[in-house]
Amino acid sequence: MLAYRFLTGDDSASFCHRVTEALSRGWQLYGNPVYASDPATGTMRCGQAVVKEVDAEYTPEMKLGEL
Repeated sequence: MLAYRFLTGDDSASFCHRVTEALSRGWQLYGNPVYASDPATGTMRCGQAVVKEVDAEYTPEMKLGEL
């Protein structure tokens, strides 16, 4: 099964660390990152999709971050 996650966060080192952690756990980048202004908070937000091939059958109860 191909698992999919979309990571989001403020444009900060913390967001980069989240993506790096996912990559270190075998996730792969999927598509281009996105970058947008959040007018409610006045900050820039980032997003990056990641995918990972896993030997499991999908269920909605899966905790994708733990794969």
